[in-house]
Formats: sequence, C-alpha cells, structure tokens
Amino acid sequence: MLVDSVTSTSSTSSTTSSTTSSTSSTSLLGDDSSAFLTLLLKQLEVQDPTNPVDASTYTSQLVQLSSLDQQMAMNDKLDELTSTVSDLSSTVSSSLGSGSSAISYYGQTVEAEGSTTPLQDGEATWEYDLDSAASSVQLTITDSSGNTVYSDTSSSTAAGTHAVTWDGIGTNGQSYSSGNYTLTIKALDANGNAIDTTTRFKGTVTSVDSSSGSAVLSVGGVTLSADDVLSVS
Repeated sequence: MLVDSVTSTSSTSSTTSSTTSSTSSTSLLGDDSSAFLTLLLKQLEVQDPTNPVDASTYTSQLVQLSSLDQQMAMNDKLDELTSTVSDLSSTVSSSLGSGSSAISYYGQTVEAEGSTTPLQDGEATWEYDLDSAASSVQLTITDSSGNTVYSDTSSSTAAGTHAVTWDGIGTNGQSYSSGNYTLTIKALDANGNAIDTTTRFKGTVTSVDSSSGSAVLSVGGVTLSADDVLSVS
C-alpha cells in the first residue's frame, strides 16, 4: 500500500572563505643593503686620503649588516613555517569538526536527493516534485535487482511536492521486510508529454564514517556525503 501526500521542505547552506597575504621583509632589506653598500663605496671614494676612516669601522658595519640580513631571512623562514603549520592545523581542525558534527546525524532521519532508500521499520519514504500539474502519474518501486515490487497509478497529479510512504507490501500482496528500493516517477501531461520530476529519499542514519577526512553517512545500505543532506528530522 502506498500513501501519497503533499508536503514541502527547504534547506539552506552557507560557506565562508578567507584569504591571507604576507609581504617578505627580505626584499626590503635587500634594497636597504644595496643602498648601504653604494653609500659605503661612495664614502671610501671621497674620504680624505690623509685621514682615512679606520678599516675596522667598515668591517664592523659590514658584519652588522650581514647579521641583520641573516636575521631577517630567518624571520621570513619562520613566518613561512608558522603559516604552513597554521594552514595544516586549520585543515585538521576542519576535518575533525566535520566528523564530529556528522556524528550527530547518527540515529536521525535525514533527507537527500536520490531515489533509492532502505525499507526501515516497515516503511520506505520518498518525496517527489512535479514541475506542473499532470494528467497521469505512475509510481514504480523496484528492488535492488531491478524487479518491480509495487506500482501505482492513483497518486496525486497536482503540481508541487508529494510525500510517498510504502509499507513494504508488494502489488501481489507479498510482504518485504528489508532491502533497498528505488522509486521511479512517470508523469505525463494531457498531450502525453513527460513532466520533469525531482526525487528525494528519507531514512534513518545507521552509521557515520569520517575516516577518509569527510563524513560519509549510511542510511541502511545507502551511502551519502554529509554535505548532501537537505534536512534532518
């Protein structure tokens, strides 16, 4: 037996992004070093030959400049290392956060786009949208082997969202207690033209796996990404 009713759902999602930028101080120091060396050579060129500057003074200045150059280069390397560690930490935290958040889906009823869902607790539940009113609508439910177990032509033909719940009883009266089942919608207008439909399924999350870095939910035997969940109830 099939139950068909009109419902509606909505979902929202948001994403945030950020950008960072940095300026190397080494390039700035390189310009200063070049200017200093030019000034130093000019000083040597125009100094008083009878009273030259002590060579140790120049040596001290060059040593100080070299030390400063090395220190600034080291600072830039530390900045790069800090940035790399920060990015890695953010990636790990994001992955862990995604996995931790997905754990909350366990045992919850979720909705996602698709037409295959498991028979759980004696029911299989879908929703489908009709873009416009139809002259006829045929619902067909098939098992995992592609065999038709139920069909119905008495469903609502109104435009909009329809909820479908199958109780596991086949057209021939056979009772099904488990397995994954697929709903197919064939909607035609008065001229016999096909009407576009969108199908979603509902089911209870039976396991959550985040070992790959992104959360994967299992609804019975049907797997989906946590990002594909449209609503939770």
